[in-house]
Amino acid sequence: MKKNALIFCAGGTIYPILEILCRGKTDFSMAIAGGTCLCLIDKVCNHKLHNVSLAVKCFAGSGIITSVEFIIGVIVNLTMKMDVWDYSQMPMNILGQICLPFSILWYAATIPAMLLCSSCERLFDRVSAKE
Repeated sequence: MKKNALIFCAGGTIYPILEILCRGKTDFSMAIAGGTCLCLIDKVCNHKLHNVSLAVKCFAGSGIITSVEFIIGVIVNLTMKMDVWDYSQMPMNILGQICLPFSILWYAATIPAMLLCSSCERLFDRVSAKE
């Protein structure tokens, strides 16, 4: 359980930092999205799909990130009206919450996400071995 907390914290920290660097702003919901995505990518891409090709893992990772983004977008943007992001001007968008160009970006982002999860696991194992 502690390993998952470390992975969640890593995703919940790195994703908002990347958003600030790229967009100049972020929202607390992005920390939740980043942590959730990283935990799911670790569970699915690094563990359940460990014997499949990188392309399949990236496709799964893109699906995970796009799904989490859609669910959080519906909650914070459509239901709570917080207007954290709006992809309605992007091609092939759904309700302005997800779009094809970002799903393609998430495909590529799955690779460093999987590596980050593996690094967190190694760090957790080293710290646990010393206790």
